[in-house]
Amino acid sequence: MPEVDLFQEHRRRLFAVAYRMLGSASDAEDVVQDAWLRFSAARPSDLRSPQAYLTTIVTRLCLDRLKSARAAREEYIGPWLPEPVLTDSRLDDESVSMALLVTLEALTPVERAVFLLHDVFDYGYDEIAEIVGKTRENCRQLAVRARRHVEARRPRFEPSREQREALAARFFEAIRDGDLDGLVELLAEDAVATGDGGGKAAARRTPLHGGEKIARFMLGLMRIAARDRYEFDFREVNGRPGALIRQDGRVVSALSLEIADGKVTEFLSVANPDKLGHLA
Repeated sequence: MPEVDLFQEHRRRLFAVAYRMLGSASDAEDVVQDAWLRFSAARPSDLRSPQAYLTTIVTRLCLDRLKSARAAREEYIGPWLPEPVLTDSRLDDESVSMALLVTLEALTPVERAVFLLHDVFDYGYDEIAEIVGKTRENCRQLAVRARRHVEARRPRFEPSREQREALAARFFEAIRDGDLDGLVELLAEDAVATGDGGGKAAARRTPLHGGEKIARFMLGLMRIAARDRYEFDFREVNGRPGALIRQDGRVVSALSLEIADGKVTEFLSVANPDKLGHLA
């Protein structure tokens, strides 16, 4: 198989690993491209396992980027959220939700790598040990610690995609109708709204807590959206019901809802223009 065909066979999976590691679609694309350059120079015909080689390259490149990204994110203005992706076309499973990717931010880079490779991509601990340069037992312990952190932040009962879509439809309909009581009913009492403007777009610098506060805030935003002629394109964003908001054809925000126990528990909005260019 020609080198380029062999690489393309694994490209989607490599992007999936890199995006979950970095929380950035653009950085993930850069890592995959860098992996291709190294792969094409490595005489792939001599490699025992091209997939293992490529996954190792991508993981190690991501680990290097995460080490430098940690310092940059400490100086980030306001809450940090991952770059949104449309999961009806590129990624389509539970492990790309914004809430999970934010949870993974609290892990060390190596914990994050081990958790994702083992629990999401089904690599064995022996393979992971070679990739991250740790012992098998170290990797198992890292996975247990990471899994405990993730599980503590997951809802007890995960709704099906159909249940999420049905509730989201009612939620967005209530927003369009200006139905305050309807919104409050659909929002959990302890719901959280988080906006990421990165200091480059209008967004709250701190998360907003409480269903009624969020409902009133969102209806205020809808009045502004109607005045300024924003258009809503309802899509699946990071594996969750959401929407792209456009003004004059340009994407100015991406929304994503987290739903549990029949209520909207999180409302996540990315407005930082640096994180929206790939959605154009």
